[in-house]
Amino acid sequence: QVQLVESGGGLVQPGEALRLSCAASGLTSDLYSLGWFRQAPGKDREGVSCISRNGFITYYVDSVKGRFTVSRDNAENTMYLEMSSLRPEDTGVDFCAASLWDTVTIRDMCVLAKRPPYWGQGTQVTVSS
Repeated sequence: QVQLVESGGGLVQPGEALRLSCAASGLTSDLYSLGWFRQAPGKDREGVSCISRNGFITYYVDSVKGRFTVSRDNAENTMYLEMSSLRPEDTGVDFCAASLWDTVTIRDMCVLAKRPPYWGQGTQVTVSS
């Protein structure tokens, strides 16, 4: 049974940083593309950043480019999202998701052209002064 568990969310002030983690179990990490998605209050879920199974290919939504960095450690079955210079509009529930590497491109995964089959429960990120 595939399980994804996010952690690291919290309440921070604008300009501060957070590091999110997504621990995966029940899957072979290097066969799956992984991604971070956010659902802001009253809005649809949208992609933030995705990473290929070997970490060589990454995708970022324009609003986080230069501020966020996605990475993964397949030996630890964990994906990370380093978030810096956080803004109030980064507020929302952040979810991680997984798709088999050969079923979707990184970009299509991140724009939700094809919805990943596996999702975590999410971690709340609140950016407010």
